[in-house]
Amino acid sequence: MENTIEKQVEIAAPIAKVWDALTNYEKFGAWFRVKLEGPFVAGKVSEGYITWPGYEHLKWTAMVKEVVPEKLFSFTWHPYGIDKAKDYSKETPTLVEFRLEPTATGTRVTVTESGFDKIPEARRAEAFRMNDGGWTQQMKNIEEYVLAAK
Repeated sequence: MENTIEKQVEIAAPIAKVWDALTNYEKFGAWFRVKLEGPFVAGKVSEGYITWPGYEHLKWTAMVKEVVPEKLFSFTWHPYGIDKAKDYSKETPTLVEFRLEPTATGTRVTVTESGFDKIPEARRAEAFRMNDGGWTQQMKNIEEYVLAAK
């Protein structure tokens, strides 16, 4: 079983524009499809509701870890925590890190989610599989969002 998911996308836009889409909570919400209650602040919980069709009943909760301007944005969360009847708070969360790097034509975004080895075995493989596919989609989403933004 793999422990880490890593996805990359190169976006033909300056780092400042990509950073804004990544860390402005309203813009993040637009492409990630989550309605967040407020800005991302290191050391604080970020909450809201998923807006992806079929998942609107699910609460989105993440603990913001680091916000290093135009370089690193990270948070922990409980991956694929979709069962409203289950309390995931006793599980060790995974770490999600977005890293930005300048390229000759714009910005490389690398997202890494690690810590799946700490997820209970009964749901580990499904959480990994669903988030692996989810991050592939989210890399497309942020690229489309940034390129469409004026």
